[in-house]
Amino acid sequence: MSSTQKTLSQRVADFAASRAWDSVPAAVRERAALVMLDAIGTAFAASRYPFAPVALSALSSLGSGDSVVIGMDAKLALRDAVVMNGILVHGLDYDDTYLPGSVHLSASCVPVVLGMGAHVKASGKEMLMACLLGLEISARIAAAAQGGFVNAGFHATGIAGAFGSTVAAGRLMKLDAAQHTLAQGVALSVTSGTLQPLQEGSWTKRLHPGWAGASGITAAAFARSGYVGPAQAYEGRFGLYTCFLGEHAAGARPGLVVEGLGDTWEFTRTSIKLFPACHQLHAFMNAAIELAKEQTFSADNVESVRALIADAAVPLVCEPLESKLKPASSYSAQFSLPYSVACALMRGRFGLNEIEAPAYTDAALLKLAHKVSYEIDPNPGFPKSRSGEVIVKMKDGRELRCRDNIFPDEPASAEAIVRKFMQNTDGLLLPAQAERMRDTVLQLEKAADADAFTRMLAAANSSGKLQAIRAAS
Repeated sequence: MSSTQKTLSQRVADFAASRAWDSVPAAVRERAALVMLDAIGTAFAASRYPFAPVALSALSSLGSGDSVVIGMDAKLALRDAVVMNGILVHGLDYDDTYLPGSVHLSASCVPVVLGMGAHVKASGKEMLMACLLGLEISARIAAAAQGGFVNAGFHATGIAGAFGSTVAAGRLMKLDAAQHTLAQGVALSVTSGTLQPLQEGSWTKRLHPGWAGASGITAAAFARSGYVGPAQAYEGRFGLYTCFLGEHAAGARPGLVVEGLGDTWEFTRTSIKLFPACHQLHAFMNAAIELAKEQTFSADNVESVRALIADAAVPLVCEPLESKLKPASSYSAQFSLPYSVACALMRGRFGLNEIEAPAYTDAALLKLAHKVSYEIDPNPGFPKSRSGEVIVKMKDGRELRCRDNIFPDEPASAEAIVRKFMQNTDGLLLPAQAERMRDTVLQLEKAADADAFTRMLAAANSSGKLQAIRAAS
């Protein structure tokens, strides 16, 4: 059967089963290690927040195991640990985003690779290979929807992440191409995740990546045992794009899943977040921070603020307006256009401190946030880029404006990613521990035993250097 006669699942399966380590460019392998480092760092940072012990308590009540939880003193059964680690990586919305697909790549794939890698005692090279294959497939599946997952109300990370995780887990299980095909068919039946949590500022969006990871492990295990899934997981009559996109299915391009597969590495374009907030807000914060370099802003000297935003981003960060104007939780603050713009204008920054109660309940900040309104941007560039324009009308009559565009081909530098990792682990690891972990991840292909590496994540936590969990937000 020629490649053109094969289903998309079969072509992905060929890639997942047969791609050789030496055929992957060194720059691609290096980027995968940096993405993994960033994910681990964000997980450590999240371990201090209230949702983390709540999630751990729930999963621990189901039993224990021998799989490591990053930054927390616990071990869980394999799939439960993947769920927990996914919650930690994505919990602060500080993880990477592949902008063409509006998908967080590492939050499902990295927990799978850490958990399954230790489970099968894979080498560091095998772990890194599985990771980059899973990241790549997640990126392509999300991009092929052409923004349709978000428009249909689905969280692309929970959807595409299940398929990427299936590939990563399958690679570590050493599935052959036929089994990889079956696994993707099984994954179609266990993928999920809607955007309703963003409408209410609730916690469940944090659950989606880890659940996708556990689903991927389940799908791969079923396929390894011969459980039969459909061969047309993507393009079938009731396949992924038809069923999950609904009225938006006509705009999808399923062929992008395999177009240039193995020649062009899409995941390397993923953007490493330098703000702990929805990526749809980053261009606005960049623009507001730039304005704040030249002018001091407050509710007393600002008449109004207008933000030009892509129509597709409005449900995420602008609605419902009442909760966006006055965030009730840290998570609401991370998805609020008015609040984030007000923070960036008044403080000239937006970091982890800005998603804590002293900030998002600050009366002066909220007073300025209530002066922020939005308009649909006639030239947003979405989904190829994320643009944000901030227009401030001062009470003295001046109008100040700045526009920023974030493109997928502008990922953070290696130096910025390492700096972010060190900041995220500060106070949680001793400097020497953080440096050892950094070096181990960045040279993972040299590690002989993945199990020893993941034990290091637990050993780092057992040093007793964890800070007290922050007050509930």
